Amino acid sequence: MPSTIEQVHREYKDRGLVVLAVSIGEGRRKVAAWGPSRSLTVPLLLDPDGEVSAAYRITATPTAFLIGRDGRLVARAVGTKPWTSEAGRAVLHHLLRK
Repeated sequence: MPSTIEQVHREYKDRGLVVLAVSIGEGRRKVAAWGPSRSLTVPLLLDPDGEVSAAYRITATPTAFLIGRDGRLVARAVGTKPWTSEAGRAVLHHLLRK
């Protein structure tokens, strides 16, 4: 998992931003050991058979879904993005203001 996603989670969680990471194709035991070994605090969800990833049409990782407070999809970002850059933070601040 990109360290920027963990950083965004830590910085914005108290402002209402929810970050969820989904492990695709890995079992519970492996993921349970992997997260703590990297000091991750972001919730790790499991998709061991890829069923959820298929339903969301994930074709590459990472893929981020930005969902507004109203539960509607705002944007989808495929690939690593500069979430901690000035532009990335501007997007996050905008979403949190709504």
